[in-house]
Amino acid sequence: MAEAIRITGLRELQAALRRTDSTLPKQLRIALNKASDEVIDYASPRFPRRTGRAAASLKARSTQRAARVGLGGRRAAYAPWLVYGGQGRKHGRPAPRPFVKQGRDFGPYAALDRRRERITEILEQAIGDVARDAGLEVS
Repeated sequence: MAEAIRITGLRELQAALRRTDSTLPKQLRIALNKASDEVIDYASPRFPRRTGRAAASLKARSTQRAARVGLGGRRAAYAPWLVYGGQGRKHGRPAPRPFVKQGRDFGPYAALDRRRERITEILEQAIGDVARDAGLEVS
């Protein structure tokens, strides 16, 4: 499984933004969505397609402290099965697919592994921009 990218001091930055202006922490979430969008942009064209619903189910689900990518949903409930495998169902019969904990080569974890440097650059730039816009010193 891909190792998470850790940002030291993000909690303190969020608190400083909140003290400056209560609307600024929302900008932090938007900045983290940019990193999630990079993962989605890499993974989406590599997804297996019949209808395109599984690829379309990749969504940025960031919070003010974490960048996340959501997968699946009501219209593409099978999307996690495509990426990770498992028992699954097909026309009422089992459709087993070998389980792969880290996901297959087209999934979000593979995108994080392959685009780690670019995602790190995006995070540095976006978080720095939010802090500078708030009038905080960035080093």
